[in-house]
Amino acid sequence: MRIINQTRNTTLITNARVANTFWLRLRGLLGSTPLKTGEGLVLVGVKSIHTLFMTFSIDIVYVDKNYSVIELAEDMVPYRLGSYVSQCAYVLEMPVGTIADTVTTIGDQLQFEQ
Repeated sequence: MRIINQTRNTTLITNARVANTFWLRLRGLLGSTPLKTGEGLVLVGVKSIHTLFMTFSIDIVYVDKNYSVIELAEDMVPYRLGSYVSQCAYVLEMPVGTIADTVTTIGDQLQFEQ
């Protein structure tokens, strides 16, 4: 899956894994190696995330059901709890620097491509 920021005409993720079941969401990025540029995880149906037991930092984008960016968290270090975002339908977990590199901001419109 690919995630494009239509507002900025930039690509957030070129190679996304999708976590759309309880077990995939529970595992998340635990045990993974640090994400490379273009890689990411899309968590479906979650309102909050954590980086407990992770060994690397990540950028987080919270997205609503209309694929609009509603919250951002840059450089979330291991062993932190993310914000609870009630309107969230998807959470994107990406390498640190992705938000800054793509100039993604709240209100941007995203496109999810298969």
